[in-house]
Amino acid sequence: MSFSSEVKEELSKLNNLANKKIVKYEFLGYLSAGAVCLEKNKLKFTTENEYNINRFAKLISNLQYRNYEIEMIGRNFCITLNQKIELPEVFYQEHKIEINQKMVRKIIKEEEDLSRALVRGCFLGGGSITNPENRYHLEIRFSEQKNAEMIENVLTSYEINFGKMKKAKGFSIYMKDGDEISKFLALINASHSVLKFEEIRVYRDIKNQVNRKVNCETANLNKTVNAALQQIENIQYLQSIGKLKELSEPLQEIAKIRLEHPEASLIELGNMLAKPIGKSGVNHRFQAIEKIVEDLKMKK
Repeated sequence: MSFSSEVKEELSKLNNLANKKIVKYEFLGYLSAGAVCLEKNKLKFTTENEYNINRFAKLISNLQYRNYEIEMIGRNFCITLNQKIELPEVFYQEHKIEINQKMVRKIIKEEEDLSRALVRGCFLGGGSITNPENRYHLEIRFSEQKNAEMIENVLTSYEINFGKMKKAKGFSIYMKDGDEISKFLALINASHSVLKFEEIRVYRDIKNQVNRKVNCETANLNKTVNAALQQIENIQYLQSIGKLKELSEPLQEIAKIRLEHPEASLIELGNMLAKPIGKSGVNHRFQAIEKIVEDLKMKK
């Protein structure tokens, strides 16, 4: 089961159907989203989630609309309501269902539970969320821009940041930030999903930190190895042309120790000297050797 399906399963099992106002506003959320349509004056909602279709059926039953049918169409569940919706917040216009924006906006502004129910219904009706193990992306689709704007106002009032996009068939609100998605899940009362989402986020953050550290250490190791190889190559070049013995005593000493310990770090080489010096001192000696080699090669 996908993470999106798990969230919708949790929401579908919420035990809050005794509150008729919450039931109505969650139902209005479904109507606001893009998955609910009107065909031949019959309301239809399609989803691949069995828990979601059962939730929708319970909502309309609680609102006394019990003349409906549920059928399987391919892999999807489809519920058809054979009754006309008669609610003050809803009206029919040009073969589609419209939400009384003015009434709904006023009521959800005054009652927090109803604003939560409305957004929850929108997510159940037209929302999705990707598996947070892969990436962070939550989206709700709407058939009407004004319905999207109504939900935008609710999210803004809860200080939840989001993006919006116009699509070929409607509009969408989306979130790509983990903090905002977590706040959204909490808003719609998906408490278990919030915990799981945060658990995955922590795991991802730790994994990313480890990967960054390993990559950094690997890069540093490669840099150290390449530097050591270049130092050895310079020393062997001086040996091959008989110039190594002409170096100053400090440079001869560091050259001899490097050849004996090709795997050693600069700090380790510095500690092996008769008079130990630091990393920068060792590096300075190798730079001096490199400069001598470059000058000799230029004279050729």
